[in-house]
Amino acid sequence: MRTSRVIVRSGLTVAAAAALPLAFAGPAGAGPGISVSTSGTTVAVTTSACSEVNGSWGTASLLNSTQNTFAEGRQVALSGSATSQSAAWSSVTPGTYTVIVRCSDNSTAGTQSVIASGATPTATASPTSTPTSTATPTMSATASPTRGVMGGIGGAVKDHTTLTLVAGGALVAAGVGGTAWYVRRRAKPHRF
Repeated sequence: MRTSRVIVRSGLTVAAAAALPLAFAGPAGAGPGISVSTSGTTVAVTTSACSEVNGSWGTASLLNSTQNTFAEGRQVALSGSATSQSAAWSSVTPGTYTVIVRCSDNSTAGTQSVIASGATPTATASPTSTPTSTATPTMSATASPTRGVMGGIGGAVKDHTTLTLVAGGALVAAGVGGTAWYVRRRAKPHRF
């Protein structure tokens, strides 16, 4: 009788531990996100995560290092089609910026940091010399944290696939099952 209760309790514990990661999973793959690029003094963003609502795809906002909210940034309406939406900002001064894309349904398509280096000066020729080279603008886009370290429960800010969550649930279930087996084994008297 006692053994059957331990097995039933262990089975319930294993089932609960296996279901726990799936309860927190939410939708698998929250969407494609955004892609940010720079060219000289222009910053551009592209996404395919938004859908048209009342003739609008959404809005993109470019925040400098002192701005903290979507409303504080330079906002531009998204334009495009059902497969791709984009926005661009011109005359961007060199610095680190955060691009946030908010769709018309108030969902956030993505957030990404970008370093705008601006246009580099071109070489000028003096009357007595020949021009040697013309500098080209440099571009750099990074996916670094926007404002310091992204703290939290390790990786809580990343989207995990169903496969990752199932593998984690299986590891938890194996750990709970191993613990139940060990405790049950220790409870039995040793026979020689």
